[in-house]
Amino acid sequence: MKSAYELAMERLQKNSPSVTLTAEQKSELGEIDSSFQAKIAERKIFLTDQIRKAAAAGKFDDVESLEKQLTADVLRFQEDCEQKKEKLRAGWRVRVSRKN
Repeated sequence: MKSAYELAMERLQKNSPSVTLTAEQKSELGEIDSSFQAKIAERKIFLTDQIRKAAAAGKFDDVESLEKQLTADVLRFQEDCEQKKEKLRAGWRVRVSRKN
């Protein structure tokens, strides 16, 4: 007799089967991640330097503003990254459905 968990997992698999990615697809997703991580790191370095300079000059309003900008920029890059990966995944789904 199957447990409720096993039955639920079977139903889930029928409704939305899991997708296995090829090495090429994993590589493409990795490249996107890597690219956006580099952009985030670059932005963090730049704004952290600006924050340090503003703090040294006693411009604490600027420090707060720059910190908010840094947070917003990182979130924007993360969202852009996820959108780009989702667009790529959608393209894969279209190609798969055309083959069937």
